[in-house]
Amino acid sequence: MLSSTIAAARAAGARVLLPGTVYNYGPDSFPVLREDSPQNPQTRKGAIRAEMERRLREVSGSGVRSLIVRAGDFFGPAAGNNWFSEGLVKAGRPVHAITSPARRPRLGHSWAYLPDLADTMVRLLERESALGTFETFHFGGHWDADGSQMVEAIRRVVGNPRLPVRRFPWAAVAVTSPFVTLFREMMEMRYLWEQPLRLSNDRLVRLLGAEPHTPLDAAVGNTLRGLGCL
Repeated sequence: MLSSTIAAARAAGARVLLPGTVYNYGPDSFPVLREDSPQNPQTRKGAIRAEMERRLREVSGSGVRSLIVRAGDFFGPAAGNNWFSEGLVKAGRPVHAITSPARRPRLGHSWAYLPDLADTMVRLLERESALGTFETFHFGGHWDADGSQMVEAIRRVVGNPRLPVRRFPWAAVAVTSPFVTLFREMMEMRYLWEQPLRLSNDRLVRLLGAEPHTPLDAAVGNTLRGLGCL
């Protein structure tokens, strides 16, 4: 897919826009990720992502322009499968409890509200004259410093301050992962819930002046309504 994208961009003189992830980073780059942090992926998906970025950097030498915007775990009203809709809550069901994937208490985590991320990408593309041939930016999103802010936002939106929080059943997922594709993919990404992980958006803010940022309660409310949970 990337080879075809590069060929199309070369023919049309267009810029490739790649929504990036944190998969291509290993724990040696935690807890704060910057655009130039070393990429030593520990997973299959991470290796693929690192290779995609390497190829885009490589073809920039022959004039193919690209823009990579990396972000944390995404959520939104129509975001498909993600940790918010498959882990914290269950899409299509009223919220009776919140499940926390964090492997230890008070674990910081980065969340990316998709409408804000999309707005950021558009604003960057509108600054074409300020962009180099190969550019990478980090989207800060919503930084949950101790793992409680997302939980409390869900409680406020649902209107139940005593909504229980349950631990994610990692042990059960590990046992069944050889037989269930979704669980196998979850296990591969478990390391992202074992240490705090934050993306520094300093470079992005220097260029744009500010990062598009929907207040957390509004973002969570829009997401839960879109998921059919309210």
